[in-house]
Amino acid sequence: MEIPFLTSIVIFLPALGALVVALQNNVSSIRWTALGTTLVTFVLSLGLWWSYDPAVSAAAPQMVDLSSRWFPDSLDIKYFVGIDGLNIFLILLTTLLGPIVVASSWTYIEKQHRGYYALFLLLQTGITGVFASFDLILFYIFFELTLIPMYFIIGIWGGEDRIYAAIKFVLYTLVGSLLMLVAILFLGYEAGHAVNQGVFTTDWFKLLDYTIPVATQSWLFILFALSFAIKVPLFPLHTWLPDAHVQAPTGGSVILAGVLLKMGTYGLVRFCLPLFPNAAQDWALVFAILSVIGIIYGALVARVQPDAKKLVAYSSVSHLGFVVLGIFAFTDIAMQGAVIQMVNHGISTGALFLLVGMLYERRHTRLMEDYGGLATSVPVLTSFMIFSVLASAGLPGLNGFVGEFMILLGTFKSEVIASPLIVGLATTGVILAAVYLLYMVYRTFFGELTNDANATMPDMNGRELALMLPLAILMFVMGFFPTPFLKQMEPSTTFIMETIQERRAEALELQRMQEGMEEGRAVRVTPAPPQSGSMSEATPPTTLPE
Repeated sequence: MEIPFLTSIVIFLPALGALVVALQNNVSSIRWTALGTTLVTFVLSLGLWWSYDPAVSAAAPQMVDLSSRWFPDSLDIKYFVGIDGLNIFLILLTTLLGPIVVASSWTYIEKQHRGYYALFLLLQTGITGVFASFDLILFYIFFELTLIPMYFIIGIWGGEDRIYAAIKFVLYTLVGSLLMLVAILFLGYEAGHAVNQGVFTTDWFKLLDYTIPVATQSWLFILFALSFAIKVPLFPLHTWLPDAHVQAPTGGSVILAGVLLKMGTYGLVRFCLPLFPNAAQDWALVFAILSVIGIIYGALVARVQPDAKKLVAYSSVSHLGFVVLGIFAFTDIAMQGAVIQMVNHGISTGALFLLVGMLYERRHTRLMEDYGGLATSVPVLTSFMIFSVLASAGLPGLNGFVGEFMILLGTFKSEVIASPLIVGLATTGVILAAVYLLYMVYRTFFGELTNDANATMPDMNGRELALMLPLAILMFVMGFFPTPFLKQMEPSTTFIMETIQERRAEALELQRMQEGMEEGRAVRVTPAPPQSGSMSEATPPTTLPE
């Protein structure tokens, strides 16, 4: 039985919980309210999973909540949310990480508890709304909503340089999103005149019906893609990410790596490719090259980091380069690989940030040289760290391997990129990932146990085990049994690829027609060259009427 307005409930229930938290003063009550809200939201989001049917046409979302009365009739801006194969797993990942982040903050957050948990719940509403929106103005509102809570989470509960990191995060993201807003407004007016009886529209499906001229696509694509590339972040727009990760509290790093960065890659798939297919293919090689640079650069910089948290932060730059590479390969298998890798990265990297945060709570240092030999004192934590590292490095049988393998295979077959060299260079990122991740494990957990503080360090408690177990199970299940997940995604990724091909062909045909009309006009207007002795030499040419 389908619950009415389930999609909207999953989006806004955390915001309601934030309001309840803001009215409370007791720390224990605040924590339990936040945890209860996120747990109920996760359970309800499972209803989206059970209700979603991939056999239904991917040309329309499911579990739709739609209201056209949000704006006046003179503007076709709607509250339009729903579920399809592109966003279902990202929404589930968001709701799964919710209670994990709240529980991980139980002892880490020591001040202003009410503000922290209320802001986090508001952030969850913003992220879920971004993934569920099928109206571009609604998407933009949720996209901007995520900035405010994350700014304060980093700026109030972060490390020593938290203000610098928070401001840098906001400035980078805000500049990109404002450029996107300009493009949305222009696109809405142009599409409204073309396909919506002159009424401004930001309905995603109506925008798909509008064949955007090739010349117009180019600058619209740049504005959209720049905003999303900053959010990913794609090299060389990545410099805000390590600062934000290092300074953020553990919960902030988990939600940032787990789902906030995926807003960028999701935006590329949902908007940039199907709306601007010709421009996207023209820029594909550039994005592929930047992705490969990010893969190798992120891995090499991660290798030389003394700070374990900063190492994991740079690993995100490297791993998300694979996702962007898969998106711009323009093949079905690479696109599926990119979508599932978004989820896989959120799980494995979120787990790594949790484990580094557990070490920091015990020793209040993230420098690897301050550890060593922890495998003898905290064997359970060591086991989870090794398992998460292997998943992140792409060990066959664990989740990281599935996405990266599909991306590399699909890119190798790509006719758009058509460069085995790019695939070969990207593959070195898998090797380098194993180098820097295993180096971190060796420096931190093996070798001689020389520090008394490390020798007496307590192992994981029941709460911490509860945080890690669901993530570890998913790493295994999505690695050994990826087919159920891929089947859910396949209709939507196929629809996106078919839409790209159709819209690209339509735009090229439109361009040929326009060029033909211009050539025909030039033929009618330009006189034939005069012949010797003819009347043309004495008579001035007459311009024919259009």
